[in-house]
Amino acid sequence: RYVVVPYRSGGTSPKGFDCSGFTQYVFGKLGISLPRTTSAQKKAGTLVSRKDAKPGDIIWTPGHVGIYAGDNMQIDAPRPGKTIQFRKIWQSSPTFIRISG
Repeated sequence: RYVVVPYRSGGTSPKGFDCSGFTQYVFGKLGISLPRTTSAQKKAGTLVSRKDAKPGDIIWTPGHVGIYAGDNMQIDAPRPGKTIQFRKIWQSSPTFIRISG
C-alpha cells in the first residue's frame, strides 16, 4: 500500500516518510502508539532474538528502523531518493523488537 511513497526527511504521512515516521504511522494505524525517533522506538518494546522474530516486529540499527516482514525481508523507508520498499534485511546485526499493543 505504501511502497510507492517517497522518503522524506522528517516525514510522517503518506505524502512522505522517514524510517521512524513510517513505523510510527503503520503502528498507529493498528492502534499502537510508538514514539517518533528510532532511539525511542528501540526502547518501546521487548528485545527478541533473530530466530524468534515474527512479521511485524521492528528491526532496529543505530539511526534506522524498519518492520520485519518474515523470510529475511523487511519494509522500510530507506533514504532520500528512494520509496518505501520491501527488501532483504541488509543490516549485519540488527536488533529485533516486539511491540505489544
